[in-house]
Amino acid sequence: MDIEKFRNDVYEITDRLSKNLSENDLPKLNYVRQQLIEMYQKNLVKINHSVLELICASNLIARGYVVEVEKQVSDILVCDIFAKKGGGNTIIEIETGFTPPDHALDTIDYYAARIMSKISRYSQFCSKFSLATPVIGLVPIPKIFLLPPNARKELDVKKIKSFCDRYYKNPPIDYDDILNAHLHSIYLINIDKNFAKELDPQGYVELSEKLLQRSEIEY
Repeated sequence: MDIEKFRNDVYEITDRLSKNLSENDLPKLNYVRQQLIEMYQKNLVKINHSVLELICASNLIARGYVVEVEKQVSDILVCDIFAKKGGGNTIIEIETGFTPPDHALDTIDYYAARIMSKISRYSQFCSKFSLATPVIGLVPIPKIFLLPPNARKELDVKKIKSFCDRYYKNPPIDYDDILNAHLHSIYLINIDKNFAKELDPQGYVELSEKLLQRSEIEY
C-alpha cells in the first residue's frame, strides 16, 4: 500500500476536475476525495476505481447533487456512488469489465450476469439507477431492462433469473427484483479528458449492440 502515491493521484484528479466546478462545489468534491483516502488506508479501494468514482462524482456535483462513495445500502450491498438532490437519490455502479480467473472460459456470460444482478439488486434502493464504464469498455444491457415492468414478459424474466442463478446463488436474484428493476442511464467515462457523458439506455444499447456477440440472452 502506497498511501502517498494514492493521495497524490486523487489530489491531481480533483485539481483537474475542480476547473469545471463552482467555488461553492469544491468542498463537496474534496469530501469525496477524503472518503476515498480514508478507505484506501483500510485497503477498501484501489486507485483506478477511485479515479472513475471521482469523475462521476464531479459530474453529479456540478448538477447540484451531494455525493457519497462506497455507501452501504443494505446488509449485503455497498454502492460505488450514492447521490442526493432534493427529494430524490441516485446510485451509480461503475463497471470496468474485470472478470475473475475462475471465469476465463465464460467471461461474457459472467459479466452479463453481473450487470443483470446489479440492475436488479441496486435499483430498488434509489429513484434513479445508472451504470458507468470507461469509454474503452462495453456493458451488455439486456433489452428487458429497456421496458417498463408491466411490459416485461414472465418468460423473459424467468430466463434472466435462470441465467443469473448460474453465478449468483448466495443470495439468488429474486424474480420480483428483476421484474421491477429500472435503469436510468449509462455514463461513459473519459479518464484522460476527465469527464463523464450520460446516455439514455436505449441509445447506449443501439450504440453497442452491433459490437456484442449474441448469446442466449438478447443484449
